[in-house]
Amino acid sequence: MNILILNPILFSGDGEKLPKVNTIKDTMIYTMCLGFKALGHRVVLISAKEYKPNKEEQYDFEIVFFESQCKKIFSPMVLPYSWNVYKYIKQHRGEFDMILCSETFGFHSLFAALLAPRKTLIWQELNVHQKKFHKIPSHFWHSVVVPLCFRKVRIVVGRSETARIFISKYMKRVSSITVDHGINIDKFTIATYKKRQFISSAQLIYRKNVDGIIRKFGDFIKMSGNSDFRLMIAGRGPMEHELRELVETLGINENVEFLGFLSHLELSKAVSESMAFLINTRQDLNMVSIPESIASGTPVITNMVPALAGFINEHGLGIAKDDWDKEDMVKVANDTRFAENCVNIRGELSSTHVAKTLIDIFNQNEDY
Repeated sequence: MNILILNPILFSGDGEKLPKVNTIKDTMIYTMCLGFKALGHRVVLISAKEYKPNKEEQYDFEIVFFESQCKKIFSPMVLPYSWNVYKYIKQHRGEFDMILCSETFGFHSLFAALLAPRKTLIWQELNVHQKKFHKIPSHFWHSVVVPLCFRKVRIVVGRSETARIFISKYMKRVSSITVDHGINIDKFTIATYKKRQFISSAQLIYRKNVDGIIRKFGDFIKMSGNSDFRLMIAGRGPMEHELRELVETLGINENVEFLGFLSHLELSKAVSESMAFLINTRQDLNMVSIPESIASGTPVITNMVPALAGFINEHGLGIAKDDWDKEDMVKVANDTRFAENCVNIRGELSSTHVAKTLIDIFNQNEDY
C-alpha cells in the first residue's frame, strides 16, 4: 500500500514555546512510519515545518514539511493550519491507498475528510475537549464540524478506550477496537535482574509533578526494610534546583539520584533494571514512556491521567490509581507477576504489530 500519514504535531512543548531538537527520529510517529515500512508499505509523512529539527538528517521514508499559516490565530502547538496541506492532498490523493490522520480535531484531518473520505482513517488520541479558550473551539469543532464534514470518513480508531468513548459521541463510524501507538521494541532489552530502585523519567517541570513522586518515595523508604531503595530521576528542566532542595529537606539525599539527560540506550537500561516506572503527571494524555517501560519488562505505577491507565490495570502491568502511595510501591516491588506480564505483552506494543492492526481495521471497513 501507499500510505499518507498526516501528523503535523511531532512532539509536545511546554508553555508557548517548542523545544529545539536535533532529531525527530525518536518521536512516536516516526517509529510508527517505520512499522508500516517494515511491513512493505510506502510511507509519506506530512508534518508542520515548525517541528523540523535544527540539523539536517536523512530519513528512512519521505517527509514533507509545510510551514504553518495564520499562527497568531492557529498556534502550531495546538491547531496547525496550512492551506498547502490541502493542496498537497488534493494533488496527490490518487497516489495513496490509505490516509492516516492523527486526531479528529485538526485542519489536516478536515482536509482529508473532505478530499478523500473513503481513504481516511483517523487515529483518535484526545479523550476530552481541549482547554484552550474555555473549550469553546473544541466543542464547536466536534459538535458542528465533525458531524457535517467527517461523516463519510472510512473509520475512526481510538488510541485508548476513553478516546473511543469520547469520539463516539460525535461520530458513528468508530471502531470497537482501540489501538495505542507502537514502539520499536528492539531498542528495549529486559534486564536479567532488578535493582532495588524506582525510576522517573520526565521533564523537570510543573506539569510532570515529579515533586509528588519524590514525596511518595520519601514515605516509602521510611517503611521497615525499604531504607536501601533508590529513586532515579532522569530528565532536566527549570525545576531541578527546587526538586533538589525538596530532596534535601526530606533528608533523602542518599536515596535519590538525579541522572540528568540520558540517551535512549542509557535510559532503557536504567528503566529495565528498576522495580517500577513512576508517573504522577498533572496533564499528559499519551505518554510513550509507558509502553517503553512495559517493553523493558518494568511495571508502571501511575495516576489515572494517562490514557493507558485502564490498559495497565486490565493486563496487570503495574498499578494505575489516583493518589497511589507507598503501599502500591511495596506491592509492585514484591510481586514479580507484574514484570512477567510486561514481558508477555511486549510484542503487542511493537510498531509493526500496531501498523498491521490499523491496516486490518482499514481493510475490514472497505464497504459501507
